[in-house]
Amino acid sequence: MKKQNVSRRQFIGTSMLAAAGIALSSKGSFANSIFAKTKPNSKINGVQIGVITYSFRSMPGSIEQILKYCLDCDINAIELMGDAAEAFAGAPGYDNSADYKTRMAAWRESTLMDSFIAIRKMYNDAGVKIYAWKPNALNANNTDGEIAYAFNAGKALGCSHVTVELPDDNQTVRLGNLAEKYDMMVGYHAHTQATPTLWDTALSQSDHNGINLDIGHYVAGTSSSPIDFIKKNHKRILSMHLKDRKFHDGPNMPWGQGDTPIKDVLALMKKEGYKFPATIEQEYQIPAGSDAVKEVIKCREYAKAALS
Repeated sequence: MKKQNVSRRQFIGTSMLAAAGIALSSKGSFANSIFAKTKPNSKINGVQIGVITYSFRSMPGSIEQILKYCLDCDINAIELMGDAAEAFAGAPGYDNSADYKTRMAAWRESTLMDSFIAIRKMYNDAGVKIYAWKPNALNANNTDGEIAYAFNAGKALGCSHVTVELPDDNQTVRLGNLAEKYDMMVGYHAHTQATPTLWDTALSQSDHNGINLDIGHYVAGTSSSPIDFIKKNHKRILSMHLKDRKFHDGPNMPWGQGDTPIKDVLALMKKEGYKFPATIEQEYQIPAGSDAVKEVIKCREYAKAALS
């Protein structure tokens, strides 16, 4: 994901604040608004279209609010980033203190999974599956206890895999080994450093290492189509981000205006019956008068048309 109008740190801080205290409505009215609606459905002709939390970074981001955005977009699957879930579970709020990482590690290593199970139930009852979780707990400076927590929380949320930015070879060995121990898969995400062979080492290290492909970043970084890469590696792709970017490290564009062959990729998924989810990541500049939910709806409609 490329920095746009909100930095990742600002996004994390905003999400934690929102999850801790900002509500769209009371819990009662929120529950009523969920269960009064028809369940969402974004599995289109066999292809599961999902969304990542980051798409809604410009909006308040509590765990309840993110669920409401999914329902408003008629999307029934999500890659959930860690901040809102951890805030819901009672994690320490982000601050710049010297001991924040230590306190966060202690919380992760000791917290129970009850809150994550509750999130899973909340989402599943509303018709939304959490297929991937991206916590900030899988890095080289995180303890083995934090990584174990990340895998266990992912399982409690109902995920098939966790996602993380592709680290160095030593860390992919470590994560692969721990993923095997805790019976979880890891999908590695890349930006414009992506090449056709970038994931080869990680994939060779462990059967529990996989790919979280971003076709927009791949196109911007390689100035080529990702179709051949997907055909070659589809068995190791755990999930895939959809966005439209220009060649030669070009910008994010409204879908259909860049060089990313989103329609061709979705057609390939439909034809071949690939089961990994295709995740909407709304990253282009939101037009005046619109908002993230409206733009995600446009992306969903684009995908629906491509799969019709």
